Amino acid sequence: MNASFDAYRESYEDEVARSIAFSGLSHDFFLAAKADFLAGLFARHFGERAPDLLDVGCGVGRLHPLLQPLVSRLVGTDVSAQSLARARQDNPFAEYREGDGGALPAEDASVDVALATCVVHHVPPACWPSFVADMRRVVRPGGLVVLIEHNPLNPGTRLAVARCPFDHDAVLLGARRARALLAQAGCTAVESAHILLAPTAAPWARGLERRLAQLPLGAQYVAWGRA
Repeated sequence: MNASFDAYRESYEDEVARSIAFSGLSHDFFLAAKADFLAGLFARHFGERAPDLLDVGCGVGRLHPLLQPLVSRLVGTDVSAQSLARARQDNPFAEYREGDGGALPAEDASVDVALATCVVHHVPPACWPSFVADMRRVVRPGGLVVLIEHNPLNPGTRLAVARCPFDHDAVLLGARRARALLAQAGCTAVESAHILLAPTAAPWARGLERRLAQLPLGAQYVAWGRA
């Protein structure tokens, strides 16, 4: 990862909108689908207790208003200082820490959840194992390490990535590889589920996605494991 996202502090939403315009869906639709899945995952894992969360590679924090109701404390980190400045402005309820591309700016076993949303594909593949291992380092025993990534087997996803200027360095990884990285980092009870199968948030679509979650059909997937 690098700080090339600095240039997109103000235009991030416009660039994403252009890259997915062919789908007829808004960026907010994709964000809401992620938050909806995470809400269910956290409820199953933590029960009524709201976890604290470190969002790794958080960018301008567009997901954070949707994460706020799900967590007790929200910390975002990124290597892009300009993106973090925008995030602080938009999300005064969260804490933001600038990273340097090395170890995450967090203590060992200091959060319940480490989340990376569409970040790993920007990390050089040779660094994937150490990146995920560092995410596990900061999670308390029994907490969760969560990766959300683009599904490289979905043609629409590949088109959106090809159209997005800040995905020029993207190396997409499938759910199987993401699960292997989590297991290699020492996570247990590793699972994954594909999301964003249907272009609607209707209850029937969410039910369909749950039934077909193990098939590589959705535009993105969530992979997670217990620290």
